[in-house]
Formats: sequence, C-alpha cells, structure tokens
Amino acid sequence: MRAVLFGALLVLGLATSARADDAGCKRHISVVGRASETRAPDFAEVTVGIEARGASAAAALDAASKAVTEVSAQARALGVPPADLGTAAVTLQTATRTVSRPGGAVTEEPDGYRASNLVTVRLADMDRLGDLLRQALASGANRIDGVSFGLRDPDKSEAALQVAATRDARSRAEALAEAVGTKLGPLCTLSTTAGTPYRPALEMARPAPMAAKGRRVPLEAGSIQMSSEVSATFAVAQ
Repeated sequence: MRAVLFGALLVLGLATSARADDAGCKRHISVVGRASETRAPDFAEVTVGIEARGASAAAALDAASKAVTEVSAQARALGVPPADLGTAAVTLQTATRTVSRPGGAVTEEPDGYRASNLVTVRLADMDRLGDLLRQALASGANRIDGVSFGLRDPDKSEAALQVAATRDARSRAEALAEAVGTKLGPLCTLSTTAGTPYRPALEMARPAPMAAKGRRVPLEAGSIQMSSEVSATFAVAQ
C-alpha cells in the first residue's frame, strides 16, 4: 500500500489535555499525523428495473416483474451470488391522464395502473457490468438509477491507514523534538478520526438511454480515495 503522509502541528508547553496526575506530560509535543491512499474499487453496484403500465393492477405489476426476473437470471448467469442480488423497490400506483373538456376545462381521469420493480446487483467482475446493462435493456428494463463502485472491506483499509497515520505522527514528533533540542518521551494521548472512503458514483439518466443494438454500455470504475488522521501527544525530556 502506498500512503501519502503529511502534516504536523507543534505545541510545546503546558498540557491542558494530559491527565492532571501525569507530571511527565506537562511538557509535551502534540502532532497531527495523516495518511491517504488511492485504491481501485473491487465491486460495482447498479440498480436496474422497469416501469410499466397496465389496465389492471395485476397487469402492470406483472409487466414490471417480468423484466426484472430476466435481469436477475442474467446476473446469476454472470456468476453473481444470491447475497449480491436483491430487490430494491416494488411500487404500484394508480395512473391518470389529462383530459381537456369543452370550454377549456382540464381534468384528470383514471388511466389504469403504473408499477415499477427494481433490483440491485453487485458485481465483483466489474468488466461484466457493461454487458449486464446491455442485456437488461434488451430484456425491457427502462430504469437505471445509478452505478456506484466501492470496497468490500473498507474497514481493513481504514485500519491500515490509521497505523500509517500514527507512524507519521511519531515521525513528526521526533523531528520536532530534535529541532528544539530535546528528546521525545512516551506517548501521552492518542485519538483517531475515522476516515470516510470517497466512493465515486456514475449516475445514469432515467429512463436509461438505449445504446445501439448489441453494444455494451461503456463504464469506467475510476478510483477510491481514502484518508485517515490521528492526533498524538508525546512527553518530552525536562
């Protein structure tokens, strides 16, 4: 893992954050250590489905569900495990149409039903995502709510970054202690701030644009930027 380390803050004097009974920390150096890295995502996630209309509630819902059933089958054929495939939303609403009456009056009249069925698919093989979207469109899907990329185990990456940030903090403190002609003592306090992975998202229009027949939908995964920060206080020699 390649981490970018930077930043430190020197405070030399009386410690207000040290314990009152810890005389060794009355003279201290406080630093902020930082670490960051850029990683390639290891999964892609997309929500696809269909909005359909029908004269009856059952007809509308059946039409929406038919396309989603095919999308789910296509995902399984690509090796997507059951745990990475799930229903995102199912909706059913009455539909209306606008009718213009003689004399300029406008009214809304019942016009059957409108249904939608959405499924979320997570793909470890991101190279197959474009093929899945192309197949989904061919099956009748007309909604792609968004494509996102992420890490399956962001906590592991965050833990490694916190270690790197802590090492950066100690390195900074040692350099500052040497600069003012003293020696670095033991650790007095250490606190961490949990970093939040940056998850780039590729939002797609709704309804989904139709690509040329048989052409896979082009997608780029990009990268994920993560960072971590720690605050540390070290005692210094008297």
